[in-house]
Amino acid sequence: MHFDLADLRLFIHIAESPSLTQGARRAHLSPAAASARIKALEGQLDSRLLYRDSRGVELTPAGSRLLQHARLIMRQVDYLKSEFTEYGADNAGHIRIFANTTAVTEFLPEVLAGFLAQRPGVTVDLQEKLSRDIVRGVLDGSTDMGIIAGPVQAEGLQVLHFSTDRLLLALPVGHPLATEKKVTLRQTLSYQHIGLHAGSTLLSFLRDQVERLGGNLSLRIQVSSFEAVCRMIEAGVGIGVIPESAALRHSRTMQLVTVALDEPWAVRERSILVRDLEALPGTVRALIATLTCASH
Repeated sequence: MHFDLADLRLFIHIAESPSLTQGARRAHLSPAAASARIKALEGQLDSRLLYRDSRGVELTPAGSRLLQHARLIMRQVDYLKSEFTEYGADNAGHIRIFANTTAVTEFLPEVLAGFLAQRPGVTVDLQEKLSRDIVRGVLDGSTDMGIIAGPVQAEGLQVLHFSTDRLLLALPVGHPLATEKKVTLRQTLSYQHIGLHAGSTLLSFLRDQVERLGGNLSLRIQVSSFEAVCRMIEAGVGIGVIPESAALRHSRTMQLVTVALDEPWAVRERSILVRDLEALPGTVRALIATLTCASH
């Protein structure tokens, strides 16, 4: 069975687009030509890959399986190309990273700035994702690596621990809980919280913990960064659960009080997820090594 790489890339474009027409446009083909190539691919596999109707296209079960394999194949092709560029094996290529909120906003920007400054041939696509989507993305090949915090259930992946962080309660000066040495999450629920934007991994995690308590998380306002959370707390708008790394950084310029959270999940192991470390191109392995060194 022979597969044309152009057909596999076209199939990925169509699968990731709302319609065959838009997928064909991404592949620089006419809709008719794209349709013919997909039909030929279906004939070769003896399987229907797409459901087509007036609303667009939807993957069949066979199409979903092919998408996973096609992404992995094309990712390996991209790896191969990056290994043979003028810059060398670990100085060129494109890296896609799915990461949680803390990684995206707190420590990755600084690490990536130094890493990219030394490697002019490298580009990065950094996307904030929920933990389950990070795991799924690494498994199906839609991302080169994932960064998460907390317990990991990732069968079939390599989990590389690289640092530890903990969640704290941040409070304005003079708050009733500010004199406590440690508090439980339940104790905080009678006060209004400052939360991150909808879809952030930390907010999703906290809501899960509150739901397990049978309580309600009262959000006064949602903002887009830990800096904004801390500014709201400093102004007395509410309280918030934030990583210790963010608390330490922002407490240098803001009046904040932090109290330990007396919860088993407050201490969180940070981990890098990959399918196979040795199979990754030099560029990605170099970034993983940089992340590991930066945390020590």
